[in-house]
Amino acid sequence: MNSGLPASAAPLGGAGIPNVKVKFCRYYAKDKTCFYGDECQFLHEDPSMAGLQLHGGGSPVPLSMAGGGGTPAGKLWLLSSTVPGMEGATLSDANLTNSYFSSSFIGVNGFGMNTSVLNSWHFMSSTDPVNSPTSSLFSDFGALSISQRRKAPNPAASEFIPKGTPRMATMAQSTVQAFPSPLFPHPALSTSTAAALAPGMSLSAGSSPLHSPKITPHTSPAPRRRSHTPNPANYMGPTTASDQGAHIIQKETVGGTTYFYTDNTPAPMAGMVFPTYHIYPPTAPHVAYMQPKANAPSFFMADELRQELINRHLITMAQIDHSENPDVPSEVDSYHSLFPLEPLPPPNRMQKTSNFSYITSCYKAVNSKDDLPYCLRRIHGFRLVNTKCMMLVDMWKKIQHSNSVTLREVFTTKAFGDHSLVFSYDFHAGAETMFSRHFNDPAADSYFTKRKWGQHEPPPPRQHAGLLPESLIWAYIVQLSSALRTIHTAGLACRVMDPSKILITGKTRLRVNCVGVFDVLTFDNSQTNHLALMPQYQQADLVSLGKVVLALACNSLAGIQRENLQKAMELVSINYSSDLKNLILYLLTEQSRLRSVNDIMPMIGARFYTQLDASQMRNDVIEEDLAKEVQNGRLFRLLAKLGTINERPEFQKDPTWSETGDRYLLKLFRDHLFHQVTEAGAPWIDLSHIVSCLNKLDAGVPEKISLVSRDEKSVLVVTYSDLKRCFDSTFQELQAAASGSL
Repeated sequence: MNSGLPASAAPLGGAGIPNVKVKFCRYYAKDKTCFYGDECQFLHEDPSMAGLQLHGGGSPVPLSMAGGGGTPAGKLWLLSSTVPGMEGATLSDANLTNSYFSSSFIGVNGFGMNTSVLNSWHFMSSTDPVNSPTSSLFSDFGALSISQRRKAPNPAASEFIPKGTPRMATMAQSTVQAFPSPLFPHPALSTSTAAALAPGMSLSAGSSPLHSPKITPHTSPAPRRRSHTPNPANYMGPTTASDQGAHIIQKETVGGTTYFYTDNTPAPMAGMVFPTYHIYPPTAPHVAYMQPKANAPSFFMADELRQELINRHLITMAQIDHSENPDVPSEVDSYHSLFPLEPLPPPNRMQKTSNFSYITSCYKAVNSKDDLPYCLRRIHGFRLVNTKCMMLVDMWKKIQHSNSVTLREVFTTKAFGDHSLVFSYDFHAGAETMFSRHFNDPAADSYFTKRKWGQHEPPPPRQHAGLLPESLIWAYIVQLSSALRTIHTAGLACRVMDPSKILITGKTRLRVNCVGVFDVLTFDNSQTNHLALMPQYQQADLVSLGKVVLALACNSLAGIQRENLQKAMELVSINYSSDLKNLILYLLTEQSRLRSVNDIMPMIGARFYTQLDASQMRNDVIEEDLAKEVQNGRLFRLLAKLGTINERPEFQKDPTWSETGDRYLLKLFRDHLFHQVTEAGAPWIDLSHIVSCLNKLDAGVPEKISLVSRDEKSVLVVTYSDLKRCFDSTFQELQAAASGSL
């Protein structure tokens, strides 16, 4: 193994240590890198620099490492010399412990040397640590990175997938400035390869990828990197071609295996300063200019959105008084807390719906399996005789679309006193049907009402004067056609394209409800192919879509009746564009070939982009409202913790606990937050002051504040970092007592 050593191989020896010739690594000597890493059996040094001597020369002096036991493998050999500025100083074992070394120390016959860059080297000297020649000595030996235990491959690890984002350990900032020059200057360290090395990284350190197992370890950095919080500084790096050309070679050890990869992330720009605590930014300009109200709140979400969310929460949490509604069961299958979403008529006055030809009722209920609210559609008096229809139910369960209410399950029950079939759907609180929003005005049908002889016909309605705006109708068309496209692509048919079965949430959001009900109610067990009639049903969906659009354009359900079709189309021609008229005619006219919902896409045309733009602008507004409230939870937790500490009457049988020690500082800080007064003695209430102080406390900034006692006889000047330390230690003490660990 040691045969054929070159003449440049330097012998190492000493008292009690056999002379060992160390062969230089030819890979490292050529390219200044070795893929064997610490496992390499040869010395990673430049042969041309092996003859350099220290200042003044000297002899080898062993320095014992912790746990070395005096063996050759347990000692680090340094060259003793007279160092300028450190005459008479000795380097003891206590000053050079293995806490400064972190990588393998492996060589020929168990002895060798491997250099890598150390994060920092702490020492105290009476001379200038930067400009003195001593700095070069400690800089070079500070570059040694040695550990006693040899890294072994992990057989349970798996193949490494290179990562694109670095996961660097934060380097400890030394009080001593960086040393300007090394003791052994390597010519290659000025090249692009060495310059690209990250601080604390070395091409020759770590285990060899050659010995890595061929499977990816479960703790591989590739999966963990996907969830890392991005550093804002990484997105503000230089973008010039010269800056992008330098790629940093990173190193990461996972499961005993060291991986090298190239970091393509741009280096952060120098001189960037970020706030040390949270500061509320102003409204984004692209949202500020689209605000319709000039007096919109700047620190809270819009009142309209807040009210809408509160109403949804109220409906979701609503319950029924069972003493006044004994007919509603307390539990149906795995659902409980039933709440009727539609008025329940007396049993003798129930009527069959025009859609399903069965008596139906709708409830909100909570599933005991996941504690989520669902909408239960009950079909009264229906006995399911064959379960083959569940094949279609399973197909409906797979459809997830933003404009369709998802079907979750179908089951039968006797909890209502009869054989009932129940469909479980996602619950959308605050939704109303298209019928109740747009077709609930009897006066809207007056234009299509037949006149008696001698009565004058009223003038036709106009847009924004009895008719819906065309932009709203196109918004509905885009959403309904999108839902139909997804349903038809899955090989199913909607069959419930009716204003009474289309839900509207918010202002313009549509969802098709009660999907899959007809497939179960009209299931024919005698058919072998239960999907054979789906193309016919899909054609019926397009006709139903045309009727819905025509009814919206006329703002009346009377317009879709056969005797009023001509009059309704005339109304559309007068008030709306030819594209809307052509779309209605295409959907309502029978064609010689099978039509597809994709055929109406050219008629929608560029209006699709209008709806997409409106949706994204709405998303921007909601995100801006969310940004105003995103810190409220953190501030509330701070106030909750502060409230558990202040004015506590007794703790650990000490009635003065909240008035002494760290708790007294927190009490004065509470007064500083909420009990400020003006020069005239009036209460000074400033929400920005409270929020700013809480943010500084949470971050522990070094800013100083004056805390004045209530009798104004004591003034304490403390920093927010001191208050944070008191705050955390006190609350941890309370938590320990609550958990019984005290």
